[in-house]
Amino acid sequence: MTSPLDKKKSAEETKYSRTADFEFKAISRRNKLLGLWAAEILGLSKIESEEFARQTVLSDFEEPGDEDVLRKIFGDLKKASSEITEVDIRNKMDELLDTAKSQIESEAKD
Repeated sequence: MTSPLDKKKSAEETKYSRTADFEFKAISRRNKLLGLWAAEILGLSKIESEEFARQTVLSDFEEPGDEDVLRKIFGDLKKASSEITEVDIRNKMDELLDTAKSQIESEAKD
């Protein structure tokens, strides 16, 4: 027999799991969008852009947080003599995280 406390605990665990899953998907999507944005600045072809975006997503697994992704994008743009600053990239990351969350929420409704 399941007690009310067990049901509440199970519901909270499910909610936490869904939230964590959503956040992981949103950050991964954001990183892909960021990679595509940077690839456009770099003038990469469609195929090169997709690979660059994939590498951007993978760069997020180097360490916790966003610094690894920021370092990759900033480094690649700096090598190409881009005028984009770290602050510009951070702002774009925030903007694209909102975009990624909206896209995922929209897909969930379909």
